Amino acid sequence: MIPDKLLEVLKHDGVVAIATLGQDGPHMVNTWNSYIRITDDGRILIPAGYMHHTEANIAFNNNVLITLGSSKVAGNIGPGTGFLIKGTAAFITDGPDFDIMKVKYPWARATLAVIATSITQTL
Repeated sequence: MIPDKLLEVLKHDGVVAIATLGQDGPHMVNTWNSYIRITDDGRILIPAGYMHHTEANIAFNNNVLITLGSSKVAGNIGPGTGFLIKGTAAFITDGPDFDIMKVKYPWARATLAVIATSITQTL
């Protein structure tokens, strides 16, 4: 289940970091909070324009770590909050999850779909 506070964070500007691990070691790529969509069943959808290295890593090891936050949402100890999401991911290039993102982001060549196994508020 996606925490309400995380849904609130997604309404504000902020950078998202996506970490993967491949044969050559760790790799990190960025996107924006505003690009993320949450499905009715709680999956996280992210449009992928490039992300070729990320895609290769996920083919090797589908575990991902994602961090995101916003200074505009109150956290546990003051202004600003952030989250660490651990999960598994897949790149999708057809079907409803891809179509939803392609309409919104015509530049997307794929959708990165993430199933969260844990979501931890870090701030």
